[in-house]
Amino acid sequence: MRKKIRKSTWVALALLIYVTAMAVYFLPRNTEIGSTEKYVTLGASYVIVLVLWLVLRKKEQFKQKRKEDNKDKLKTD
Repeated sequence: MRKKIRKSTWVALALLIYVTAMAVYFLPRNTEIGSTEKYVTLGASYVIVLVLWLVLRKKEQFKQKRKEDNKDKLKTD
């Protein structure tokens, strides 16, 4: 059976690819800001994607736990 990819994973992966592609395309062409600011911006973007992944993953875990609790509750009733 094929393993389903979690929403948290594919959303974070899509954003990671997007941020990387935009960085590769735009950062070398941008001469208005210094290289330190470029790297800080890129690093902050990656941190935001990481935090989003963690939050979505936690949300999925809560949803799964609630679903299991409801199943157990229905069995006992």
